[in-house]
Amino acid sequence: MRLRQTILLSSALTGFAASAQAQQAPATPPATTTQSETTAQSGPDAAGEEIVVTGYASSLRQSIELKRNANAVMDAISSEDIGKFPDRNVAESLSHIPGVSIDRRFGEGEKVAILGTDPALNRMLLDGHGLASADWGGNDNDPSSRTFNYSLLAPELVDRLEVYKSPEARIEEGSLGGTVIVRTRRPLELEANSIFASGGYSYNDRAEKGNIRGSGLYSWKNDAETFGVLIAATYDKQNLVRSGVEFFGYDNADGSGSPFMTTNGAGERVLKNPAAVITGGSLADLDKAASPFGINYAYFQQQRERVSVAGTAQLRPTSDLTLTLNGTHIEGNYNNYSQSMYTIPGAWTGDVLQSATISNGVVTDASFGAATGQSAQLDTLVRHTKLKTDNLNFFADWEGEDGAKLSFAGGWSKATGGRNPEYLFNVQTRLPFSYSISPTTADVNFVGDLTNPANYFTNPNNNPATIEGNPVIVNGAPLNAAQIGGLDYSVTTDSDVFAGFDATVPVGGFFTQMQIGGRFTHHINRVDARGVNNYLQQSLLGSQLGVDTLVTPDGVFSGTGGSGSATQYLNLPEQSVIDILADAINSPLVDKVGASTRVKETVAASYVQFNFESGGLRGNIGGRLVYTKNLSQYALALPTLADPNPRPVPTSTANDYLKFLPAFNVAYEVSPKLIFRGAAAKVISRPRYQDLAASITQNDVTYDAGGGNPNLKPYESTNFEVTAEYYPAPGALLSLELYRREISNYIVNTRREGVTLYNSLTGQLENRYSVSQPVNGGKAKVNGVLVHGQAEIWGGFGIQANYAYQDSSTSTTFDTTEILNLPYLSKHTVNIIPYFEKGPFQARLSYSYRSSYFRTIGRLGSQEMVAPYNQLDASAAFKLTDNVTVSVQAQNLLDETYLQYSGTPDRPSAFYKNGRTFVGSLSFRM
Repeated sequence: MRLRQTILLSSALTGFAASAQAQQAPATPPATTTQSETTAQSGPDAAGEEIVVTGYASSLRQSIELKRNANAVMDAISSEDIGKFPDRNVAESLSHIPGVSIDRRFGEGEKVAILGTDPALNRMLLDGHGLASADWGGNDNDPSSRTFNYSLLAPELVDRLEVYKSPEARIEEGSLGGTVIVRTRRPLELEANSIFASGGYSYNDRAEKGNIRGSGLYSWKNDAETFGVLIAATYDKQNLVRSGVEFFGYDNADGSGSPFMTTNGAGERVLKNPAAVITGGSLADLDKAASPFGINYAYFQQQRERVSVAGTAQLRPTSDLTLTLNGTHIEGNYNNYSQSMYTIPGAWTGDVLQSATISNGVVTDASFGAATGQSAQLDTLVRHTKLKTDNLNFFADWEGEDGAKLSFAGGWSKATGGRNPEYLFNVQTRLPFSYSISPTTADVNFVGDLTNPANYFTNPNNNPATIEGNPVIVNGAPLNAAQIGGLDYSVTTDSDVFAGFDATVPVGGFFTQMQIGGRFTHHINRVDARGVNNYLQQSLLGSQLGVDTLVTPDGVFSGTGGSGSATQYLNLPEQSVIDILADAINSPLVDKVGASTRVKETVAASYVQFNFESGGLRGNIGGRLVYTKNLSQYALALPTLADPNPRPVPTSTANDYLKFLPAFNVAYEVSPKLIFRGAAAKVISRPRYQDLAASITQNDVTYDAGGGNPNLKPYESTNFEVTAEYYPAPGALLSLELYRREISNYIVNTRREGVTLYNSLTGQLENRYSVSQPVNGGKAKVNGVLVHGQAEIWGGFGIQANYAYQDSSTSTTFDTTEILNLPYLSKHTVNIIPYFEKGPFQARLSYSYRSSYFRTIGRLGSQEMVAPYNQLDASAAFKLTDNVTVSVQAQNLLDETYLQYSGTPDRPSAFYKNGRTFVGSLSFRM
């Protein structure tokens, strides 16, 4: 596979080099333009001939000029025209930049990793400042983070994207890998009465559903170009269906003792069921073999409906002063329904093991008799979630005739998201079953009809009912009942207020400008949790619940690697889940103090930067002084034998630090065609908000628990970049980039085993919990080589291609069994984008490949790795008239399977299918 990608890339770059050399470069670089057309002299016989380049090729030329004229190491993506961005998703466009990658766990890109660093450690700035952000509650790896969900950002609103891989002192701090600056359109920069409108239809072949989408933009300015107004709106709706198999980590991953065995009175390790037949090894081999802790057939459905409205007003009262007021409202309904049919072989059926096969240290095949308690469980989870993001910013920009500049900026943003509410209900079964797994498949078969409601029952274990450490009182008496589910209201609110100034002062000599500025930011991230527990005092069969039931649709798991009778099981409509819980015995709605957190963060920063230029040498040097103060508010519940289920106790912890962050960028222009760059800087990235909150959350099925640490310090890194850029012709670029990140204070999860916590399912204290907590203690070095080439080849054909090699080494400063892995770092990534554009027609293919990468720490400390992933997209457009264009797009044409494994490929942890998406649209612009 890697050889194929290497050959493809080598061919692409060879073709690029040949075509670039065949063109004649102008003596001076063409001027950057914000319009949809650029002009250039091209070809040996083209003296004095003006060649007009439009559309996608024009946007590539604009991006090249932004890169070429920058003092820092940066890349850019420009829109082709008003409302015409290269991709339907901003994250997808960013992934075409060398060193930028995305994770497609839910099909479309949501978060971006830059130069081998976690998305949570890289910032997105909207017109120069951070935007409040909240997620939809289904992303297990990034709740209450500092990153941004790019799927919310309508590409129609974007003028260009700038990715700064080396910082400048003037740019807001907070990124380890790089900073993404999203530039929106301004009415005084557009033609008066600019209009864009688009309507289309999208279809996902796995969801087998389609939806309409539309967008529009209008921009006006007066004849004197002193006042302008722009308004834009978008509507998008998607139906996603993701199905696959998940593994809840691995039992006995350290070889300390199989869950299928026990210690007898003589101290010997023996089978819990002496009649079980073991093949592929001895009993001693079985006792050291890992086995799936859980095998889950997951069926996920989501409807994403997004509406955004943006407006900008500009006033130029004098020729040297511009006032800008802009605001954005983004609203997304991300309601989803997840059904999980899973078994936990060791814990639930270890005593009825009938047979087991060992291969390469893993129990790959096993069969079990009827369970005494339960053999499997069906969890149904209905999540209602609405995301809202609002921001309002004001800018005042003054520019004197001598080049002096003074700018003021102030703004506010707020985002809400999370679960509001999440309905959880489960039923159990005792049916015998067997499983067989390989690195890419799982086959689970039950003896009996898994679609028959009568084969399921609700929790039969009655216990004293409590919520938040208080007894549940019904009819004046404490309730003794079995919990069958609950309602979770966990709403995240993220808000941000900022004010700052920037000034540019011309100076003489080697240093041409001095830039100074300051910024104050006050940020609050909070989670407000409430909940209801639902109970029954008598266990009911699934056929006695009094609601409509269905069966998992045919073909839902086809192509995922999951097979067996577990692919079809009892299916409850969403309303049935809600009705069952409403008809149960319900506790009062209470505030969950232990699950509620608030982190207040105040940042004061100032900087000074000197820009220099002499001959072919240019760049900047400066520093940024940053003071950060955090106040973490949370609650802890510490169980004891005397009080096994205590009430959470509110507490708070303050933390602050002062950092000086120097930055240096230099570029040397050997000739108009050749530029060398170098950069060095100190940077920080602040911890996730969830890591700063110290409250403990726990999973009473897998006996996992985790908490935060309010005393965390920021990640710190010393960054280096060296680049060589060759511009042989208009629209052509060949670049080599070397980079290094020396990261300290890396946040590592330490884990304590055998911790005693209260289990709400059993109603008892249990000392089986594995509790993780983040601490500063890791070090990492990331080195990378990026090669990029693009060219307009001949006759309307062109190509972009890039390759990234990234590697890391890690260590910790204390004794721990945890392995420090860097999330989202693939050693190899490849992008190849051939395109054709001539006359009214354009077409483009986009192929991407990334090698395996670490994603997160999963259940039971599992090192969750994602297998190599290929993506192929295509788009085409035809101009019916000068104003009307019809276009089509296709995503994930290869229908790639998202594969995840635990540490090594022979221990699979998930296989998912998200399906292909097809979009057709008609647009009008003038």
